[in-house]
Amino acid sequence: MNTDTARQVRALRETVARLHGELTRYALVAWTAGNVSARVPGQDLMVIKPSGVDYDALTAETMVVCDLNGTVVDGGGAPSSDTAAHAYVYRAMPQVGGVVHTHSSYATAWAARGEAIPCWLTAQADEFGGEIPVGPFALIGGDDIGKGIVSTLSGHRSPAVLMRNHGVFTIGRDARAAVKAAVMCEDVARTAHLARALGQPLPMAQADISSLHDRYQNVYGQRSTGGSPGVPRRS
Repeated sequence: MNTDTARQVRALRETVARLHGELTRYALVAWTAGNVSARVPGQDLMVIKPSGVDYDALTAETMVVCDLNGTVVDGGGAPSSDTAAHAYVYRAMPQVGGVVHTHSSYATAWAARGEAIPCWLTAQADEFGGEIPVGPFALIGGDDIGKGIVSTLSGHRSPAVLMRNHGVFTIGRDARAAVKAAVMCEDVARTAHLARALGQPLPMAQADISSLHDRYQNVYGQRSTGGSPGVPRRS
Protein backbone atom coordinates (compact mmCIF):
# COMPACT_ATOMS: atom_id res chain seq x y z
CA MET A 1 0.00 0.00 0.00
CA ASN A 2 1.67 3.24 -1.14
CA THR A 3 1.78 6.42 0.93
CA ASP A 4 -1.20 8.10 -0.74
CA THR A 5 -3.36 4.99 -0.38
CA ALA A 6 -2.30 4.59 3.24
CA ARG A 7 -3.32 8.19 3.89
CA GLN A 8 -6.72 7.62 2.28
CA VAL A 9 -7.27 4.46 4.28
CA ARG A 10 -6.34 6.16 7.53
CA ALA A 11 -8.83 8.97 6.88
CA LEU A 12 -11.59 6.52 5.94
CA ARG A 13 -10.96 4.43 9.06
CA GLU A 14 -11.68 7.55 11.10
CA THR A 15 -14.72 8.49 9.02
CA VAL A 16 -16.27 5.02 9.10
CA ALA A 17 -15.68 4.67 12.84
CA ARG A 18 -17.34 8.04 13.46
CA LEU A 19 -20.31 7.31 11.21
CA HIS A 20 -21.18 4.21 13.22
CA GLY A 21 -22.01 6.67 15.99
CA GLU A 22 -24.77 8.07 13.78
CA LEU A 23 -26.43 4.64 13.69
CA THR A 24 -26.69 4.58 17.47
CA ARG A 25 -27.57 8.29 17.64
CA TYR A 26 -30.63 7.72 15.46
CA ALA A 27 -31.47 4.37 17.12
CA LEU A 28 -31.08 2.41 13.89
CA VAL A 29 -29.24 -0.54 15.46
CA ALA A 30 -29.29 -2.72 18.57
CA TRP A 31 -26.33 -4.34 20.35
CA THR A 32 -23.65 -5.08 17.68
CA ALA A 33 -25.95 -5.33 14.65
CA GLY A 34 -25.51 -3.12 11.60
CA ASN A 35 -22.50 -1.83 9.74
CA VAL A 36 -21.05 0.96 7.63
CA SER A 37 -18.43 0.60 4.92
CA ALA A 38 -16.63 2.96 2.56
CA ARG A 39 -14.84 2.37 -0.72
CA VAL A 40 -11.26 3.62 -0.91
CA PRO A 41 -11.38 5.96 -3.95
CA GLY A 42 -9.38 4.68 -6.90
CA GLN A 43 -8.51 1.42 -5.15
CA ASP A 44 -10.08 -2.04 -5.01
CA LEU A 45 -10.35 -1.66 -1.25
CA MET A 46 -12.99 -0.90 1.34
CA VAL A 47 -13.07 -0.09 5.05
CA ILE A 48 -15.73 -1.86 7.13
CA LYS A 49 -16.80 -2.47 10.72
CA PRO A 50 -15.38 -5.51 12.54
CA SER A 51 -17.79 -8.33 13.35
CA GLY A 52 -19.53 -8.47 16.73
CA VAL A 53 -17.74 -5.52 18.35
CA ASP A 54 -19.67 -3.19 20.68
CA TYR A 55 -20.33 0.22 19.19
CA ASP A 56 -18.69 1.92 22.18
CA ALA A 57 -15.49 0.04 21.39
CA LEU A 58 -15.29 1.04 17.73
CA THR A 59 -12.29 3.20 16.82
CA ALA A 60 -10.38 3.98 13.66
CA GLU A 61 -7.90 1.27 14.65
CA THR A 62 -10.58 -1.43 14.95
CA MET A 63 -11.90 -0.88 11.42
CA VAL A 64 -10.97 -3.61 8.93
CA VAL A 65 -9.62 -3.03 5.42
CA CYS A 66 -10.66 -5.60 2.80
CA ASP A 67 -10.28 -5.94 -0.92
CA LEU A 68 -13.39 -6.02 -3.08
CA ASN A 69 -13.57 -9.79 -2.81
CA GLY A 70 -13.94 -9.48 0.96
CA THR A 71 -10.41 -10.64 1.79
CA VAL A 72 -8.83 -8.89 4.77
CA VAL A 73 -5.90 -6.69 3.77
CA ASP A 74 -5.29 -4.87 7.04
CA GLY A 75 -6.79 -5.06 10.52
CA GLY A 76 -6.56 -7.31 13.52
CA GLY A 77 -10.17 -8.53 13.63
CA ALA A 78 -12.63 -10.39 11.45
CA PRO A 79 -14.72 -8.10 9.23
CA SER A 80 -18.50 -7.79 9.39
CA SER A 81 -20.57 -10.84 8.47
CA ASP A 82 -22.03 -8.66 5.70
CA THR A 83 -18.63 -8.02 4.10
CA ALA A 84 -19.33 -10.21 1.05
CA ALA A 85 -22.56 -8.29 0.40
CA HIS A 86 -20.82 -4.90 0.63
CA ALA A 87 -17.98 -6.14 -1.60
CA TYR A 88 -20.42 -7.36 -4.25
CA VAL A 89 -22.16 -3.98 -4.33
CA TYR A 90 -18.84 -2.16 -4.82
CA ARG A 91 -17.81 -4.53 -7.61
CA ALA A 92 -21.13 -4.22 -9.44
CA MET A 93 -21.84 -0.51 -8.83
CA PRO A 94 -18.69 1.58 -9.35
CA GLN A 95 -20.58 4.80 -8.59
CA VAL A 96 -21.21 3.64 -5.01
CA GLY A 97 -18.76 4.88 -2.37
CA GLY A 98 -20.57 3.81 0.80
CA VAL A 99 -22.87 1.04 1.99
CA VAL A 100 -24.87 0.85 5.24
CA HIS A 101 -26.90 -1.94 6.82
CA THR A 102 -29.37 -1.55 9.70
CA HIS A 103 -32.28 -3.39 11.29
CA SER A 104 -34.10 -0.15 12.11
CA SER A 105 -37.49 -1.05 13.57
CA TYR A 106 -40.09 0.53 11.30
CA ALA A 107 -38.28 -0.04 8.01
CA THR A 108 -37.50 -3.64 8.98
CA ALA A 109 -41.17 -4.17 9.86
CA TRP A 110 -42.00 -3.31 6.23
CA ALA A 111 -39.23 -5.72 5.15
CA ALA A 112 -40.76 -8.46 7.32
CA ARG A 113 -44.01 -7.99 5.40
CA GLY A 114 -42.15 -8.02 2.08
CA GLU A 115 -43.81 -4.72 1.30
CA ALA A 116 -42.34 -1.68 -0.44
CA ILE A 117 -42.94 1.69 1.21
CA PRO A 118 -45.20 3.70 -1.13
CA CYS A 119 -44.26 7.32 -1.77
CA TRP A 120 -46.83 9.23 0.27
CA LEU A 121 -44.49 11.99 1.52
CA THR A 122 -42.62 14.86 -0.11
CA ALA A 123 -39.58 14.01 2.04
CA GLN A 124 -39.58 10.51 0.55
CA ALA A 125 -39.89 11.91 -2.96
CA ASP A 126 -36.91 14.18 -2.23
CA GLU A 127 -34.58 11.50 -0.96
CA PHE A 128 -35.79 8.31 -2.67
CA GLY A 129 -37.55 9.48 -5.82
CA GLY A 130 -40.49 7.12 -5.30
CA GLU A 131 -41.20 3.98 -3.33
CA ILE A 132 -38.55 2.27 -1.24
CA PRO A 133 -38.40 -1.16 -2.88
CA VAL A 134 -38.19 -4.66 -1.42
CA GLY A 135 -35.36 -7.00 -2.33
CA PRO A 136 -35.41 -10.81 -2.23
CA PHE A 137 -34.80 -13.03 0.76
CA ALA A 138 -31.15 -14.08 1.03
CA LEU A 139 -29.06 -15.79 3.68
CA ILE A 140 -26.30 -13.92 5.51
CA GLY A 141 -22.64 -14.68 4.91
CA GLY A 142 -22.24 -14.94 1.15
CA ASP A 143 -22.81 -12.48 -1.65
CA ASP A 144 -26.47 -13.38 -2.28
CA ILE A 145 -27.55 -10.32 -0.29
CA GLY A 146 -25.28 -8.15 -2.43
CA LYS A 147 -26.78 -9.64 -5.58
CA GLY A 148 -30.26 -8.84 -4.27
CA ILE A 149 -29.30 -5.27 -3.46
CA VAL A 150 -27.80 -4.70 -6.90
CA SER A 151 -30.64 -6.33 -8.84
CA THR A 152 -33.23 -4.30 -6.91
CA LEU A 153 -31.53 -0.90 -6.98
CA SER A 154 -30.05 -0.99 -10.48
CA GLY A 155 -32.00 1.57 -12.50
CA HIS A 156 -33.97 2.63 -9.40
CA ARG A 157 -33.78 6.12 -7.92
CA SER A 158 -33.97 4.84 -4.34
CA PRO A 159 -30.66 4.55 -2.45
CA ALA A 160 -32.38 2.17 0.00
CA VAL A 161 -33.70 -1.37 -0.30
CA LEU A 162 -35.69 -3.40 2.23
CA MET A 163 -34.24 -6.90 2.07
CA ARG A 164 -37.14 -9.24 2.81
CA ASN A 165 -37.22 -10.69 6.35
CA HIS A 166 -33.88 -9.01 7.06
CA GLY A 167 -33.48 -5.25 7.14
CA VAL A 168 -32.31 -2.13 5.37
CA PHE A 169 -29.34 -1.66 3.03
CA THR A 170 -28.50 1.77 1.67
CA ILE A 171 -25.95 3.04 -0.82
CA GLY A 172 -24.45 6.46 -1.46
CA ARG A 173 -21.72 8.30 -3.30
CA ASP A 174 -19.83 8.10 0.00
CA ALA A 175 -20.41 6.56 3.42
CA ARG A 176 -22.02 9.69 4.87
CA ALA A 177 -24.61 9.76 2.08
CA ALA A 178 -25.41 6.10 2.71
CA VAL A 179 -25.86 6.79 6.44
CA LYS A 180 -28.16 9.72 5.65
CA ALA A 181 -30.26 7.44 3.43
CA ALA A 182 -30.55 4.93 6.30
CA VAL A 183 -31.70 7.67 8.69
CA MET A 184 -34.25 8.99 6.19
CA CYS A 185 -35.47 5.48 5.35
CA GLU A 186 -36.41 4.84 8.97
CA ASP A 187 -38.00 8.28 9.26
CA VAL A 188 -40.32 7.79 6.29
CA ALA A 189 -41.03 4.16 7.25
CA ARG A 190 -42.24 5.29 10.67
CA THR A 191 -44.40 8.10 9.28
CA ALA A 192 -45.85 5.86 6.56
CA HIS A 193 -46.75 3.27 9.18
CA LEU A 194 -48.48 5.88 11.36
CA ALA A 195 -50.30 7.38 8.38
CA ARG A 196 -51.65 4.00 7.31
CA ALA A 197 -52.71 3.22 10.89
CA LEU A 198 -54.93 6.32 10.70
CA GLY A 199 -56.47 5.36 7.36
CA GLN A 200 -55.56 5.24 3.69
CA PRO A 201 -52.78 7.75 2.89
CA LEU A 202 -53.30 9.99 -0.13
CA PRO A 203 -51.26 9.16 -3.24
CA MET A 204 -48.94 11.60 -4.97
CA ALA A 205 -48.76 12.07 -8.73
CA GLN A 206 -45.65 10.56 -10.31
CA ALA A 207 -44.89 13.85 -12.06
CA ASP A 208 -44.88 15.64 -8.70
CA ILE A 209 -42.65 12.97 -7.17
CA SER A 210 -40.16 13.36 -10.02
CA SER A 211 -40.25 17.16 -9.77
CA LEU A 212 -39.60 17.07 -6.02
CA HIS A 213 -36.74 14.58 -6.44
CA ASP A 214 -35.08 16.65 -9.15
CA ARG A 215 -35.34 19.86 -7.11
CA TYR A 216 -33.92 18.26 -3.99
CA GLN A 217 -31.08 16.46 -5.73
CA ASN A 218 -30.03 19.31 -8.02
CA VAL A 219 -31.17 22.63 -6.54
CA TYR A 220 -31.81 22.37 -2.80
CA GLY A 221 -29.04 23.36 -0.37
CA GLN A 222 -26.05 25.66 -0.49
CA ARG A 223 -24.11 26.19 -3.68
CA SER A 224 -20.35 26.20 -3.95
CA THR A 225 -18.48 29.28 -5.18
CA GLY A 226 -18.38 27.65 -8.59
CA GLY A 227 -22.16 27.73 -8.76
CA SER A 228 -22.75 23.98 -8.62
CA PRO A 229 -25.32 22.65 -6.17
CA GLY A 230 -24.04 21.74 -2.74
CA VAL A 231 -24.74 18.53 -0.87
CA PRO A 232 -28.49 18.34 -0.23
CA ARG A 233 -29.33 18.58 3.45
CA ARG A 234 -32.81 18.77 4.86
CA SER A 235 -33.26 21.69 7.22
